[in-house]
Amino acid sequence: MTRNRRKRCFRSLSFGAPKGIPLTDFTSLGLSEQMVANLTLEGFTKPTPIQAEAIPLVMAGHDLIGLAQTGTGKTAAFGLPMIERMLADGKRADPRNVRALILAPTRELVNQIAANLKVFVKKSPLRIGLVVGGASINKQTQQLERGVEILVATPGRLLDLLNRKAVTLTTARYLVLDEADQMLDLGFIHDLRKISKLVPKNRQTLLFSATMPKAIADLAGDYLTDPKRVEVATAGKAADKIEQFVHFVNGKDGKVTLLKQSLTANPDGRAIVFSRTKHGAEKLMKHLESVGYSAASIHGNKSQGQRERALKSFRDGEIKVLVATDVAARGIDIPGITHVYNYDLPEVAEAYVHRIGRTARAGRDGIAIAFCAPDEARLLRDIEKLMGMTITVASGEAPAHISRAPAPRNARGNGGRGSNNEGRNGQGRGENRGGQGRGENRGGENNRPARVAQAPSPFAGDDLLAGDDNAQRREHRKGQGPAAQAAHQAALAKRNGNRNGRPGGAPRTSSRGPRPAAGSPGAQAAQRREGSRREEA
Repeated sequence: MTRNRRKRCFRSLSFGAPKGIPLTDFTSLGLSEQMVANLTLEGFTKPTPIQAEAIPLVMAGHDLIGLAQTGTGKTAAFGLPMIERMLADGKRADPRNVRALILAPTRELVNQIAANLKVFVKKSPLRIGLVVGGASINKQTQQLERGVEILVATPGRLLDLLNRKAVTLTTARYLVLDEADQMLDLGFIHDLRKISKLVPKNRQTLLFSATMPKAIADLAGDYLTDPKRVEVATAGKAADKIEQFVHFVNGKDGKVTLLKQSLTANPDGRAIVFSRTKHGAEKLMKHLESVGYSAASIHGNKSQGQRERALKSFRDGEIKVLVATDVAARGIDIPGITHVYNYDLPEVAEAYVHRIGRTARAGRDGIAIAFCAPDEARLLRDIEKLMGMTITVASGEAPAHISRAPAPRNARGNGGRGSNNEGRNGQGRGENRGGQGRGENRGGENNRPARVAQAPSPFAGDDLLAGDDNAQRREHRKGQGPAAQAAHQAALAKRNGNRNGRPGGAPRTSSRGPRPAAGSPGAQAAQRREGSRREEA
């Protein structure tokens, strides 16, 4: 099917969820007795809405678009029916081959998906493999040598293994794109296109996303054939049981003070604190530790082992406060998180929804608290516009020069809850444009290129991810007046002038005379000299 035809098919769909599918038990959805037994053993007896609607469609072989927030059971929605179909045909993967490929944007999310799938395939011959950056590529190569039925991967490391010919996708019959909106935000679109070309066209493709901007619609039009669509939550809408509050503060000192007051007032709580940069996350964590809080941090400067140990300690209750960059926003699935603190507001409004989605999971209550400095007021306005509500003010006053987004009538005065608020589909800038990222090798908390030109690392992402304080300084200067900016530029010019022995701001002069004309003997000699210098470098 041509690309244009696929787009026409996609756009002609009825975007309503399938009707008449009751929320019942897993047996009535067509799952096998062994699968139901595995689920029951793990305490899963009733499907979630996304599972009840998606499983029959996937079992029937349809391509699918699933729109749901994190914590709604998406892994089982695509994993259970896919496993059942693979068991039914009885085929095993050949060496260096896979039968199903699941792509996710972060290491944490890949680990979480793989852990869930291993529960689903108990007492079956299916093998689950995972490949992520930050782990031994040699061990991953050895694992793939034997072949795996289901491979869960981050795009960057998978491409590296494909380039090494450690794995081939020619026998894959299922392609799953999980958290597709985040993969696009992190700049993985080119990687996805490369990978999708290596998977046979007669595949079944499943796309899951928390939001539905135009870019996701275009992606679906390119990769899916006559897809069905299920939607169980309005894009941009937080869980109903999250109470949201904002504190207006004057600076970092105000944020730290309020954060410690809230943590002290909730000694039995379990909290995630989101920082915009890895440097800021580490600094905040060390400060909290120094004043007696049990805290740990995860961000791009942490190794895979350090991050896993921090998450385990947090999951086991050994620490109560986890300070994180957005690298963790969509990979953590830990029950019992009571509070989410937006210590720094995210640059992209959609990231706020994903952050606070760490709490109020599985029907529990949760509290989301944001700290808003004057230079973050526009970010708060974007968040409220996306969510279609005005967040309850807990303390302080909004800056007078920034008008907050008006809330719909049914959202005002609701105590910060997101119930019945129709979120707007944000087209969204990439979540890493000056903000944070969570990806493996594309984009990042500042989305800056590496300073030293070198071959891309298979897991360069989190190194580029986290924030560089220069980005914050630039943002700070944006908020300064013309006089302050002029003084700053004058100081830079003076410094540069002193370095070169010239008055500040004076143009560089050359004693070599005018450049030779292009193509002349002099120009050719200059090119040869430049080539020699490059070879020496």
